[in-house]
Amino acid sequence: MNIVLIGYRGTGKSAVARVLAGRTGREVVSTDARIVEVAGRSIPEIVDKHGWEYFRNIESRVVDEVGARDGIIVDSGGGVVIRDRNTDALRKNGKLFWLVASVDTIVKRIGTDDQRPSLTGDKSFVEEIEDVLAQRLPLYRAAAHYSIETDTKTVEAVVQNIMSILKI
Repeated sequence: MNIVLIGYRGTGKSAVARVLAGRTGREVVSTDARIVEVAGRSIPEIVDKHGWEYFRNIESRVVDEVGARDGIIVDSGGGVVIRDRNTDALRKNGKLFWLVASVDTIVKRIGTDDQRPSLTGDKSFVEEIEDVLAQRLPLYRAAAHYSIETDTKTVEAVVQNIMSILKI
């Protein structure tokens, strides 16, 4: 069984995955890192050169590959839930944990990250987060086996919560 972390950018997926891996001895597979590896360029370069649809196609192939593995921690990209096939592939052999954070927390955490290309292109940073979150909340909710709020919790507390739920 895989432990799959889903949620919007900046909700703590990567940090939680690293600590969880240290505590459980499991390998972490980042879908975004694997996409970069497969494409041979950064996510902003992929999106600039080929567009979001191309990126999402690579993402679906990577999710199929990762979802077929067993005993890993999957640090998924924020938009992985956009395609039902991705959610199905991850749920087949995994428990999905939705890490949830407020817009304010997300802005504080990712405001200076230049490796996250705009998802809308024409809105302010905060407006984009609000709009994209509004679209994705039902998708995260439908995909997740469990949800964990990360605004007020330390990474360690989130890891403990996951381990407690899974009894590991």
